[in-house]
Amino acid sequence: MNFKLNSDAKIEPLGYKPPSPYSYDLEIFSFSELKKRTLEGRMYITYRYKFYMLICVTQGECTQWINFEPVLCKSGTLLVVSPNQVHNFGKDEDWEGWIILFRSEFLIPKTSTLNEHKLAFDIERLPKVLTLTDAELARAVHSITRMTADSLIPEPTEDVHMLLRYQLYALMTWLHILHKNAHSMTYTQLSQRFIHFHKLVETHFTEWSHVSEYAHYLNCTEKTLTRATLEATGMTAKAFISARMILEAKRLLVHTDQSINQIAEHLNFKEPTHFSKFFKRETGCTASDFREQTFEW
Repeated sequence: MNFKLNSDAKIEPLGYKPPSPYSYDLEIFSFSELKKRTLEGRMYITYRYKFYMLICVTQGECTQWINFEPVLCKSGTLLVVSPNQVHNFGKDEDWEGWIILFRSEFLIPKTSTLNEHKLAFDIERLPKVLTLTDAELARAVHSITRMTADSLIPEPTEDVHMLLRYQLYALMTWLHILHKNAHSMTYTQLSQRFIHFHKLVETHFTEWSHVSEYAHYLNCTEKTLTRATLEATGMTAKAFISARMILEAKRLLVHTDQSINQIAEHLNFKEPTHFSKFFKRETGCTASDFREQTFEW
């Protein structure tokens, strides 16, 4: 299977809008249910979400597309899609699984004084792709179906909201405990440094393109920052910055009508030719070719 993009394939923003009269900030449904309630032609559009989405594959195999990259999934795969990421369900039909949507506001704010909650329930600590064993999948499915049933309890909304929130926290914390070592994301000094680096990249990647700038701000050496990034992601700090710039370039190429020169300026390249060479080196194709491509199966 081969996914390609075209200038006609605009990315649509998608907000959290559960069907009325459902009133909670967390919604759970199966993939088959999603297909039934989605209008023909809308199921496989590429969206940029304004909410979190967990996809837990329970049967079959499929390819999901996150930020233009394919993710091969099978029974036991659990994906975490964060707000502002670009996602497409792909064309595979012969799979089943659970989908959990929830708004950022559903989580306890990171500014909360409940430090134990801040540590236990930060969804960004979870790997973006998890592979569960059969036993782990069975337990996860049990938790998800329990949440689905509890969302129907005829009690005050605020009480059910609280119940669902802590059930989600329990599920996420359990997954984190099981898989944190495999993901190398324990909260050591190195991983804390990467977390700060990640946040800085999100804020300054169009201004700071050199590892030295981030290292200076974080009061560490480039070598230490690269080691932290390698431990957390498997790539160097320089490659991490470049990947974020490429992601933004792809989003602008697909989601806007800006010219390549305008995109180069937006990303703070001094010359459009520098951007073009950078894009070709990092992706293997030109920015123009990327924009002109279409989805092909």
